[in-house]
Amino acid sequence: MSEEATENVSAGNPTAKAFTLTSALWFAGATTLGMIAAGYLIAPDFLANIEYIHFGRVRPMHINAVLFGFVTPGLLAAAFYYFPKLLRTELFSHKLGVFSAIFWNITVATGLIGIALGYTQGREYAELAWPVDIMVVISFAMVAFNILMTIRQRKESILFVAIWYTTAAMVLTSITYCLGNVIWKPDTGALTGIPDAILLWFYGHNIFGLLLTPMALGIAYYALPIATRSPLYSHTLSLIGFWSLIIVYTHIGTHHLLQVPVPTWLKTISIVDSVAMVIPVMIVLINLWYTVKGKLGDIHADIGAKFIFTGTIFYFFVNIQGSMMALPHVQRITHFNNWVVGHAHIGVLGFAGVTALGGLYFILPRITGKPLYSRFLADVQYWLVLIGVTGFAVVLTTVGLIQGNAWYNGETLYRTLPEIQPYYILRASLGTFIMIGAYLGLYNVVRSLYFNRGATT
Repeated sequence: MSEEATENVSAGNPTAKAFTLTSALWFAGATTLGMIAAGYLIAPDFLANIEYIHFGRVRPMHINAVLFGFVTPGLLAAAFYYFPKLLRTELFSHKLGVFSAIFWNITVATGLIGIALGYTQGREYAELAWPVDIMVVISFAMVAFNILMTIRQRKESILFVAIWYTTAAMVLTSITYCLGNVIWKPDTGALTGIPDAILLWFYGHNIFGLLLTPMALGIAYYALPIATRSPLYSHTLSLIGFWSLIIVYTHIGTHHLLQVPVPTWLKTISIVDSVAMVIPVMIVLINLWYTVKGKLGDIHADIGAKFIFTGTIFYFFVNIQGSMMALPHVQRITHFNNWVVGHAHIGVLGFAGVTALGGLYFILPRITGKPLYSRFLADVQYWLVLIGVTGFAVVLTTVGLIQGNAWYNGETLYRTLPEIQPYYILRASLGTFIMIGAYLGLYNVVRSLYFNRGATT
């Protein structure tokens, strides 16, 4: 379907605007928290007398601000734009959509304040206190309801693949979040021992694989054909990629527990599926890259598409790295160190985050009816984020290999600290690039939404 065929739908989309602003605000906040955490790695006494933002609290604040404050709302902003377009109908309820955005911000803010005050479950990607978990589930449920009702009232008989990906992300995450955060146990929000670890990593890995990944791919499938004025290379490949992602990715979280007495069959499934992730990833990338083949000039001309296409490149590298590090002999070196931290940054920030930024810039002129306030600022942000994330990948992977080899050879944790200290300084410097880019992007988004005097498109 051409975008022009539905250009009258969702004009001035208030829901997309609300989530766009949400994402831009939290990107600035999340990077600020990340810089504070990076400071502690350089100077452990950095702000040490302020208990609310010591490293043990500011790191999970940073992570949750990135996941639920910046990336997810950014991806949702684009989804709330293209759903009415592809379905040829208005969003079921913009009032519910705007309320969802407001409630989403309250939820994220409440969760971060809770962590700062020491109210946390203390589990990776599941740090938020139980009452906030309930708020998160409500937030996802409202979004999912709005999306499903929009699908129900659609005028377009075909459900394009972007619709499949985003709908699956909302529905599946509403379920996996409940499981991973054990919301039926208000006292602890956790099980005991190994069962809790298995359930936690089922959820933790699926936050990326069944939330961020399908939503980011939905944006890519929608935006890249429009930006290049090319039909999707293969609708069949898009469906194969979708179902193979759902089937394969679901079970890979246990590869974080290979050193734990988890049933061998579960470990085997996680390793096999981790390696098999090459299949859905390459199917998707072949489909997208063949769609834009010979049209890189059009990609460069559209700043949103430029971000999104760059996100697909990060998607390639994060998959290759992830499949490799799931192998037991490789994991002896790469696990429990900064290699995994670098891997997470490539996936969440490099792939999903960069794609979310692309989605914001792609929809901004379309929901405001005016050109982007500043293409120059957007380009500066692009290069700042690209240099920062690429630098993170190189630096953290290198540090991980130094740590892993040292520990594998029997050296103590503390012996490696002087050796990796320069890398932490470089990491903080690269983080400054990303933070500056985030604030430039926030300024650009706010001016584009509310103070843009550009000519009407």
